[in-house]
Amino acid sequence: MELNQHNQQLYADICQLVDNARAYVASAANKTLTLMYWKIGERINTELLDGKRAPYGKQIVAQLAVQLQQQYGKRGFEEKNIRRMMKFALIFPDEQIVASAMRQLSWTHFLILIPIKDELKREFYALMCQSEGWNVQMLRQKVDGMLYERTAISGKPELLIRQELNNLSKGDPISPDLVFKSPYFLDFAGLKGMYSEKSLEDSLIAALEQFIMELGSGFTFVERQKRMIIDGEDFYLDLLFYHRKLRRLIAIELKLGKFKAAYKGQMELYLRWLDKYEKQEGEDTPLGLILCAEGGQEQIELLQLEHAGIKVAEYLTELPDKALLAQKLHQELELKRQFFQNQLEEDEEQ
Repeated sequence: MELNQHNQQLYADICQLVDNARAYVASAANKTLTLMYWKIGERINTELLDGKRAPYGKQIVAQLAVQLQQQYGKRGFEEKNIRRMMKFALIFPDEQIVASAMRQLSWTHFLILIPIKDELKREFYALMCQSEGWNVQMLRQKVDGMLYERTAISGKPELLIRQELNNLSKGDPISPDLVFKSPYFLDFAGLKGMYSEKSLEDSLIAALEQFIMELGSGFTFVERQKRMIIDGEDFYLDLLFYHRKLRRLIAIELKLGKFKAAYKGQMELYLRWLDKYEKQEGEDTPLGLILCAEGGQEQIELLQLEHAGIKVAEYLTELPDKALLAQKLHQELELKRQFFQNQLEEDEEQ
């Protein structure tokens, strides 16, 4: 019996060694392959940009694809894939940046990033992917779910977005604007038609893992219906989370219907109480997130909720057509960017 147990442990240890070695080889092979693809793309681009041969670019790439397939086999050297390599090198022209990104990103990651035309959006996904450790499936879900357009940072002027992304690339503490978004997709809650705030809360707790995934990386559930006694009265916060990277408590209130100005005072009360009685040493001031079925952009701007550490976001329990969602998000982005631009101009005048 004892011998059998030793054999089992020996077998498990050897399996672990083999699995670790295979994982290392696979990782090293992927990095080598990705860098090779970048160098091939860069070499072809240099050749075609020489000027004299640019008009014959299409013929050169097609001929090169045939020659490489004859030498190394079809896989990886199709004309379509060679053109991807060329675009890869054009979009990411710095070899050092590519080499650094390869530590977390595979060639398949880059294949998702390459078609993204907007430079800031592409950089956002690349940096978040490295920071949060997204696998290929997660990255694809984030892009398909229009995470960038929903994240608070996307509504800022280009200069501020670049500054935030630059801070993230340097390993600085993550900004709340990279954490919070709107709208949140709560379709997994299974709620349709009429429902109460309690039904919404119950559904989110029942599907807590999916809710945390939608909130984003770093969120940890602390408590529901957090009791606070203030002036002898009981107050209850719907949901309390902690964000590890922000090092803050996150208070979440769920509201049906449109945002109301009165919600600000309620959330401010909760945040001041949490700051006084719940904040631990080394933590930053708690933040609040008010989830509403519908926002109120002008009220939110006039109340200057950003200065109070409060975010307001919409939620959707049923997902609309993607084209309609994209149109709605782009309209909201334009309004937010105009608002931030007006603020910057007012600050300059002062």
